[in-house]
Amino acid sequence: MARSQSRLTAEIDFNRNGKQHGFIRLPYSVHRSAYGWIPIPVACIKNDAGPRILLMAGNHGDEYEGQVALGKLIRDLEPDEVSGRIIILPSANFPAAMAGMRTSPLDGGNLNRSFPGDPYGGPTEQIADYIESVLLPQCDFVFDFHSGGSSLTYVPSAMMRRPQTPELLEGGIDMLRTFGAPVGYLVDAALGDHTLTAAAARAEVRHMSTEIAGGGQVTPTALRIMESGIRRVLAKVGALSGEPPPAAAKTRIMQVRG
Repeated sequence: MARSQSRLTAEIDFNRNGKQHGFIRLPYSVHRSAYGWIPIPVACIKNDAGPRILLMAGNHGDEYEGQVALGKLIRDLEPDEVSGRIIILPSANFPAAMAGMRTSPLDGGNLNRSFPGDPYGGPTEQIADYIESVLLPQCDFVFDFHSGGSSLTYVPSAMMRRPQTPELLEGGIDMLRTFGAPVGYLVDAALGDHTLTAAAARAEVRHMSTEIAGGGQVTPTALRIMESGIRRVLAKVGALSGEPPPAAAKTRIMQVRG
């Protein structure tokens, strides 16, 4: 059965060259605003053909490191530095980000437990549906930047589900090392069908995520790891020109088996 079309609309044209920023509009009719809408910040930086990348942060609203790093990237990056297209969602679950909460204050929704979403569900399910049904099919890679949020703190890490072929496994380990966090880990255990990791697998889009520090704060060290790592992986996939900053640490590759 074909999936219903998303009700969300983007103010920008993802196929146009140049640098654009605006909002994805999520219709939200409430007592105080019959024709209201929720703004989800989005940017697109495109320069002809090349890799098609989706960068996401704010999947959980209280995870600030990725949101800060992607906000700075939007301001700093220019089209002549890019090959292909980079779509950036700096605060994907924007209601949660504005509230500084892991979950949305509108519906209690946890975006990273809401995929594949529902175009007629609550706000969080509609955001998940738009990402999976509209954005991911347009992309070759998705990088989803998480941290510990307000409830825990991680050793700065990059992670991905273990690729299923030797060639993809080698490429995945190389990507973890390229990001340059102190730890990179491969997950063997099933992560469930409702995460962005699962959505990327369904869309056959390569995926990498992070868990960078947390504790409800942003430290200079964590931000440095995040910002430089983003530039290195973009350069690695051929989306960014120039020489990215070197990693400060050698990545220890680990695995989660259970």
